[in-house]
Amino acid sequence: MTRTIVESKTKTAVIGFDEPFCVIGERINPTGRKILSEELERDDFSRVEADAIAQAAAGANILDVNSGAVFSNKMADDPRYADNNFVEPMLMPEMIRRIQAVTDTPLCIDSSVPGALKAGLEACEGRPLLNSVTGEEERLEMVLPLVKQYNVPVVAISNDDTGISEDPDVRFAVAKKIVERAADFGIPAHDIVVDPLVMPIGAMATAGLQVFALVRRLRDELGVNTTCGASNVSFGLPNRHGINNAFLPMAMGAGMTSAIMNPVAVAVNQTKIAEKKAQVMAAGIILPDDIDDETFVTLFGLGSTLPRPGKEMEAIRAANLLTNNDAHGGSWIQFNKVGASAGEATSGRRGGRRRRA
Repeated sequence: MTRTIVESKTKTAVIGFDEPFCVIGERINPTGRKILSEELERDDFSRVEADAIAQAAAGANILDVNSGAVFSNKMADDPRYADNNFVEPMLMPEMIRRIQAVTDTPLCIDSSVPGALKAGLEACEGRPLLNSVTGEEERLEMVLPLVKQYNVPVVAISNDDTGISEDPDVRFAVAKKIVERAADFGIPAHDIVVDPLVMPIGAMATAGLQVFALVRRLRDELGVNTTCGASNVSFGLPNRHGINNAFLPMAMGAGMTSAIMNPVAVAVNQTKIAEKKAQVMAAGIILPDDIDDETFVTLFGLGSTLPRPGKEMEAIRAANLLTNNDAHGGSWIQFNKVGASAGEATSGRRGGRRRRA
């Protein structure tokens, strides 16, 4: 069975048909995170380090590292900072070094800039996953030589110079083209992880059915592992976690072997705590003067003020158990111990029984 190996200096993550589902943590990405971009511009990597630690603790098997920051202040003084081809090759290796200093979780180097991919490969210990290559010939010629040179696996995104097709047959054809072009460079299919591109279900009612059918074809016809941006499916809809929690086990059942996603639950903020305390006091409930915020939010079912695994992680762990990818239920039991809410992580590999193919 196809197995894609991703390694840090001391740990191995395996993406495979007969392996536990692989979670690729998406949080270390300044895109759309203005505060993180501003911190990186000031050479402040504390949030990057905290996100790495929290995601690993929540059970991420691999950490995606994206260096697409916007340095607005530096841009005003030096126009070179308006060019990602200038910024990202400098930023990516430093982000990787900081992350490797606080966790030994394997990494996924994520950039559209070839220079940043190469700089990341040189800074990374072990065998990272490269994110990504698409079906444009120019992109294939830039990225696949790096994949071959550094002997690393790569995410292949099913779009080309015509854009993202709504036709799943077209997206399959693009994936097949990438696998075949990779073979021309001597890159085996087991080192290609295809992203079939999940469309928002709110915009396309058949998006879920499309991706499930695509994943089956990619597995059966091309023999490749798959991944996706899991939250794309719920974009623009209410209760996104509810949709994601249903989508992930269904995708796993269709054969999807990994996802790029946030494994950490959103912590309860001070505004929500203050609102709830006001409601409690208005109801005539007297709270102890020394009650701390974590005890309070736990007592009233608000969640936690601390990083902890999200509900999607619970759905994935349950699906691993139900597909016999969790030997004797050890990972499920560990996940549901009292300490698991604070983010106890368990190994991505398992021994013992195997699911029949």
